[in-house]
Amino acid sequence: MTTIVEREYSFGAAARILGIPEAKLRYWSQSGFVGPSLLRQGRQVYSFQDLVSVRAAKELVDRGFQPAQIRKALDQVKSKLPALDRLLEKLRVTWDGSALALVDDGATFEVSGQRRFDFGLSDLADRAAEILALGPRSEEPAKPATPAANHTAFDWFADGLSKEGAPGQEADAEACYHKALESDSGLAAAHTNLGGIAFRRGDLSLARIEFQAALDLDPEQPEARYNLASLFYLQGELEQAASEFRRVVERSPWFADAHYNLAAALEKLGSKRQAAEHLRRYIDLEGADAPSPWIAEAQARLGRIEMMQS
Repeated sequence: MTTIVEREYSFGAAARILGIPEAKLRYWSQSGFVGPSLLRQGRQVYSFQDLVSVRAAKELVDRGFQPAQIRKALDQVKSKLPALDRLLEKLRVTWDGSALALVDDGATFEVSGQRRFDFGLSDLADRAAEILALGPRSEEPAKPATPAANHTAFDWFADGLSKEGAPGQEADAEACYHKALESDSGLAAAHTNLGGIAFRRGDLSLARIEFQAALDLDPEQPEARYNLASLFYLQGELEQAASEFRRVVERSPWFADAHYNLAAALEKLGSKRQAAEHLRRYIDLEGADAPSPWIAEAQARLGRIEMMQS
């Protein structure tokens, strides 16, 4: 019998388990659509519950549902996942055309109508165990590049991601993101990444425009809001920065850097008690023993605040 085991899965492992390109998983995570909820030594990792959410999201994406509809559907079932203690053999996630729910031994919870798709958690757990047992996959021959004439918006976005991480290729990455937006003007994450490029070259006005454009398209995207909040902070707009950082941590409580920067803004605004709370959260997410100068700085700042309050 299969039970839920607390495991953690990298982007690469999750891609293999779910049959989704790793670039697409990173895009979904970056855009705040659906992704990993855990942070280990500064790296995002998936829980089993996260894999369930991504698997359900993939099914809904394939059926043409919009991100806002999918987020709402996922929220309906997420609250039940952390507390699952039943055997997986009898548990399935099902969609009836209007709601996602858990099904236990044929009994449906908060769902009605004809099932449009479902999948067993036991099957997903077995696949996850199989991938973990195989270990990291050895390098495979690169697949032939998709001809530019056949590129989709996501193809251009994925090309931009790969170039952005390579030395001296930011201009090429920028061109790819613009191509992605030409193909799909609603691709909010392309605006986010264009804003990041503008920020790094010192064009703060353009960066602000791009981050805001991303949020106009997708108000729930944590990275764009975090970047915009960072700009507010840098330019001395502390109340706006704190407000935006707070929105980030409310939507994405795993976003450690947002907790750290929210604490910095709150401390400057005089809200030291709240600043201490977010410093503690940052340290907890990153790990108190993590070999990071930012952890040491957070601990020192927290110590000073606690000393002043004692």
